[in-house]
Amino acid sequence: QVQLVESGGGVVQAGGSLRLSCTASGSFFNIHTMGWYRQAPGKERELVAELRWSAGTTNYADYVKGRFTISRDNAKNTLYLQMNNMKPEDTAVYYCHTYLGGKGVDYWGQGTQVTVSS
Repeated sequence: QVQLVESGGGVVQAGGSLRLSCTASGSFFNIHTMGWYRQAPGKERELVAELRWSAGTTNYADYVKGRFTISRDNAKNTLYLQMNNMKPEDTAVYYCHTYLGGKGVDYWGQGTQVTVSS
């Protein structure tokens, strides 16, 4: 079982920055990817950024490229999302996600609200 706990959400003005954190605990082996998704009201959940664990490579949605950066701290079992030059359309609930290989299991955090005011 894996627990993911997000923090760092809040309200920020357009052009501002926030950093989200996701701390993982429990038994996690064979991590394939860890990443961030978001869901705005009335919309489907969408990928923001993900990190392929073994290779260390990253993948970003086009609408955040150049503004958001995903990173990790292995010692703290923590994943980060640095969000810069934020826009009102970035307003959403942001979820931490991990996919474990082997059994092919997904885990999600509880989500953290991010609101960008214009």
